[in-house]
Amino acid sequence: MANKELKVTLIKSTIGRLKSHKACALGLGLKRTNHCVTVQDTPENRGMINKISYMLNVEEA
Repeated sequence: MANKELKVTLIKSTIGRLKSHKACALGLGLKRTNHCVTVQDTPENRGMINKISYMLNVEEA
């Protein structure tokens, strides 16, 4: 099985968000608005992405 990767970009600020949502953004490695990271497509990362999907832009890398 090939390791798929996802390109995740934070498009909305974490200011004023729930603590758990801020933690998900940090867990994905996103530090600021318009910051982009590449993460492995795992169930753990998918869960964090789904939780804060309203703040993210996700593409297959």
